[in-house]
Amino acid sequence: MKTFVYKTLFIFVCIFILFHITIGAKIKQLNNELAKLKSKENIEIIKDKLRNEIKNAVSQENYLSPDDAKLINEFLNKLKKELSN
Repeated sequence: MKTFVYKTLFIFVCIFILFHITIGAKIKQLNNELAKLKSKENIEIIKDKLRNEIKNAVSQENYLSPDDAKLINEFLNKLKKELSN
């Protein structure tokens, strides 16, 4: 009985250590990445990139190709018909 308890405890400790080495490290890494994304500096960088992309889009004459515009128009018309029913 004593050896069973020792073996079970040993296996539990090994699994616990293995979990922290593999999965625990990945979870910690993901938490660090999320913390970086939430920082004010990164939020400002993302806002600046978004502003630049919007400025580039506004400066373009045509946003969509004629085929894409036609496809989107047909889709929106279909949605309008379904919503009006």
